[in-house]
Amino acid sequence: QVRLVESGGGLVQAGGSLRLSCAVSGSIVAITTMGWYRQAPGKQRELVATVTSGRSTNYADSVKGRFTVSRGSSWNTVYLQMNSLKPEDTAVYYCNAMIYGVDNWGRGTQVTVSS
Repeated sequence: QVRLVESGGGLVQAGGSLRLSCAVSGSIVAITTMGWYRQAPGKQRELVATVTSGRSTNYADSVKGRFTVSRGSSWNTVYLQMNSLKPEDTAVYYCNAMIYGVDNWGRGTQVTVSS
């Protein structure tokens, strides 16, 4: 049974920073890409950033230069460092892990940026 647990969300003022963490338990042998998606109220879930097992990264244009995604040394963790946060970054952030070609999701962590 694969389980993804996120942590690190919260309330921050515009211009501030937060760091999200996600740990995968269960079958970690075949994790390829890990990353973060977000969903704001009334909007569809969207990609924020991903990182492959080879540490190649991909970012949404809206977060380039402000967010950094990284994998932990144990390969079953992924982090999202978020700097210069804006009110439009407010959303529920979901961790994602591709395992044996199947998407696995965490339950999400709320990030709220006040103006």
